[in-house]
Amino acid sequence: MNFTFTNEQQLLADTVQRFVRETYSFEARREILRSKEGWSRELWDGIAGLGLTALNVPEEHGGLGGGPIETMLVMNALGAGLVLEPFLSAAVLCPTLLSKLGDAQLAAELLPGIASGERIVVMAHQESASRGLLDSVSTRAEKSGDGYILNGGKSVIAHGGIADEFLLTARTSGKPHDAAGVRVIRLPADTPGLTVRSYRTFDGQSAADLELERVQVSASSFVGSESDVLDAIEATRHVGLSALCAEAVGIIKAVNATTLEYTKNRKQFGQPISRFQALQHRMADMFIHAEQATSMSYLAAVKCQESDIVARRRALSAAKVIIGQAARFVGQQAVQLHGGMGMTDEMLVSHYFKRLTAIDLTFGDTDYHLQEFISASSGS
Repeated sequence: MNFTFTNEQQLLADTVQRFVRETYSFEARREILRSKEGWSRELWDGIAGLGLTALNVPEEHGGLGGGPIETMLVMNALGAGLVLEPFLSAAVLCPTLLSKLGDAQLAAELLPGIASGERIVVMAHQESASRGLLDSVSTRAEKSGDGYILNGGKSVIAHGGIADEFLLTARTSGKPHDAAGVRVIRLPADTPGLTVRSYRTFDGQSAADLELERVQVSASSFVGSESDVLDAIEATRHVGLSALCAEAVGIIKAVNATTLEYTKNRKQFGQPISRFQALQHRMADMFIHAEQATSMSYLAAVKCQESDIVARRRALSAAKVIIGQAARFVGQQAVQLHGGMGMTDEMLVSHYFKRLTAIDLTFGDTDYHLQEFISASSGS
């Protein structure tokens, strides 16, 4: 397949790559990691200044009206820089979910602030017992007078600790795993009864667990209709999977470049270790995996909005599996080629490896998506 980018898309890729190269050095990132917040508002403003927070927002709400291909190019660059700011959470998943839910009034209220980067809104769907299953929702919304009372919790919500608002799922009826009865609720982060427990994941990213104890919301807080929710959540996750695959590809290519540079400078027996044939074979295999991962990322970007849901599931799961395998192989080989230093905090490759491992566990790991691919292929 001849995948040629338009001039505008190539300009976007070049611009983001230059921004990351000039502002997001390894040392700058380590300073952010050492900060209490775990992200930089200044750099987030820079990302917004490039128009990236508006990329997935429709033009009528102040956005650029971009799509999966543009998102893929941005995520390639942000992945190579191991950017800690909430682009995927706030600028990809949230606008997509709002679009899929079809709530025009809420979209008009939230999307302009999201496009400008002034407001950070994240989706809160995952729970501790979900294990990747989208219909696994135990958080309850019980009718109380004219409103509802929420009880339950959400787990490992990316950038939940810095969110201004959440688009949170809760069940108004039925049992966990029932397809019906799930709703999306708009919930400000300072709502009484909502406790946000922030922490860092092992790759340095910001995350939070949410605890809801008798949280009172009005009926007007519900977003969209009940019948659309799980379909909208799945469609949003597929767009997120495509973006996540693109981030992994950006990291894999950066790992290869970093490792190649290291082998050229590291000497053994009076010559660079890049001259050793056995290590050249390893680097060749790493390059092949990177090319395969790139092709599957293209497939994910093209198919993530496919109307045929079975074909979409199959393509996205296939991409997650192949890219997950490539990430593991490239990461492990890179660490070995760096020797014992490859796992130390001072070496960039260790940070790449951690993020690749975290990506594999996000939105379902390789084993999960292998089963999803088999199910989609068999029609079950």
